[in-house]
Amino acid sequence: MQQSAVPELAHTHTRPIHWVATATAVAGVLALSSLLQPDAATAAQPAGREPVATAAPPATEGVAFPLECGPVRAVVEKQASGDLDGDGRPETVAVVHCDAGISTPPDGVYVLTQGDGATRPRVVATLVDPKGRFTVSDFAVRQGAVFATLLGYSSSDVPTCCPDLEEDAKWQWSGGAFVRSSPAGARSV
Repeated sequence: MQQSAVPELAHTHTRPIHWVATATAVAGVLALSSLLQPDAATAAQPAGREPVATAAPPATEGVAFPLECGPVRAVVEKQASGDLDGDGRPETVAVVHCDAGISTPPDGVYVLTQGDGATRPRVVATLVDPKGRFTVSDFAVRQGAVFATLLGYSSSDVPTCCPDLEEDAKWQWSGGAFVRSSPAGARSV
């Protein structure tokens, strides 16, 4: 066996003072950690965050949309859900049009809700009326608001296949109603 070039170190043999120093250091860490505690947990959401809805969003099946389709049926083209009025319960927003065989039928955009004990969802707001002759291209529900890109017509002479105007719209619940905001003026497509 080869001898070490370094003399034997004193800390390789434990003495009572080492145990006292270790115990003092651990006690100091525990005392300090008891003073530095995280904030108390609360059920409230931090500012700027939408509450997580626990109820299931209303389904669109079986809903009587305020849309005149004659002999054809109404078709839900797109749908999205979110808590739009801040009550903790989700609403469903549906883009609906008549099932036309040709052309591009105008869309209606409707907000559905379902109260406690209700057997079916009901339409509580019309954001886009089909009489306005708009078609919805992009559509989303984010952060308590409804966003859509609406394609429309500059005159009644423009064929329904080929909308020539495009505008972005946003609806947000404010003062007991959905308020629409959009950039000034429509853009040509």
